[in-house]
Amino acid sequence: MKSVQLQADSLRTLALEAVSGRDFRKATFSGAQRGTPSPWIRVSLRPIKIRGERVLQFSYFDGRKTFTKNYQPAESAEPLAELLEIRFATIHISLRDEEVDIRTTKKGKIFARRNSLQASESNDPQPHNRVKDLPLPEGQANALLEAMGIVTSAGNVRPTMRAKYTQINEFLKHLKHVLDETDIASLDRPVEILDCGCGASYLTLAVHYYLNERLAIQARILGVDVNEEVIRKSTTRVEHLGSAGIRFQCGPIAAVEDKADIVIALHACDTATDDALARAVRSEARLILSVPCCHHALNRDLRARDQSTMIRSLLRHGILRERMADLLTDAFRAEALRIMGYKVDVVEFVSPEHTARNLMIRAVKGGNRGDGAAVRSYLEMRRFCGKAPVIETALGEEFQQILRLAHADEASVILPSERP
Repeated sequence: MKSVQLQADSLRTLALEAVSGRDFRKATFSGAQRGTPSPWIRVSLRPIKIRGERVLQFSYFDGRKTFTKNYQPAESAEPLAELLEIRFATIHISLRDEEVDIRTTKKGKIFARRNSLQASESNDPQPHNRVKDLPLPEGQANALLEAMGIVTSAGNVRPTMRAKYTQINEFLKHLKHVLDETDIASLDRPVEILDCGCGASYLTLAVHYYLNERLAIQARILGVDVNEEVIRKSTTRVEHLGSAGIRFQCGPIAAVEDKADIVIALHACDTATDDALARAVRSEARLILSVPCCHHALNRDLRARDQSTMIRSLLRHGILRERMADLLTDAFRAEALRIMGYKVDVVEFVSPEHTARNLMIRAVKGGNRGDGAAVRSYLEMRRFCGKAPVIETALGEEFQQILRLAHADEASVILPSERP
């Protein structure tokens, strides 16, 4: 449904009526506007039952901890008004038979969009302890997931697609978490996304749908892969769905010229992950979400200079050597992004039961470019390995110049051109 512009008074009325009604399910406030003081990154509201009594629970997340406070429905007007004063960029309200997405731009314009849902059978609030909501919940008809063969027409996940369904939801949860730390949701233009190594485009379509339809964030996405067959199938699927704002390109990631606000890469093979990270840095992407896969490059010629007994034991056994190379490769990538001005976390993406490649590199632009601690850490790892990693070549001259300037007086600096 088309977005409608609201005035501030109308927003307050809409939010209060929705939250105080019996059909209210959940509300999420996220993305505080720049210049608006707020101690909270995200605030969630939901009705719960405590000792048989309906109350509204406010959960305040400050980036490190979550604080909860419960209010009687009649007492919720004041804390709700305080949230609205913060001018969060996005507000998502779930009712029994409707979802309301509200977006506030940098210029203060407020837009709301309503989406009808199939009404649930019960109006009762959820118990205090309950299963967490998923970005794309099971048991609800979803044309996109059905077209991808993940769920049946009734919304039930197909047994053979359970792992893929879990991966998609976990990726979307990480995306939502990082969005709350940025101002991307309040851009006055569509968010541009690049999916590197998109494969069968499950994630490409899911990210586009989730941002546009669930979070009311206008977004366009480009999926890139070297496999002509998967690109052809993905293009056909998008044409069948009639989805606007999704494109596909066959070719190497390094050849992409489009700039992107968000770069994602789920299981891009081996050095394709390095190409994706380098493409993100050159695009000055605000967000990077990368789940690396099959690290071969460093493993092939890992020769640790520290030949202590412990290191020799690690390198002697193939499986230990392989895992050590995996960890070093991703550590190099994380430090390189820190050097290029990103705040970086390496986190578990999903349970190992769903995929063995379950580490995610999450990066948000806004760190200290050329950070001295990151440079020292990076160079220490490189001295240990005796070899420059692929990410260094992928990032190119600008990155290597930072290393030269930081350690021009150290003869032990090994640049790609000096490799044996």
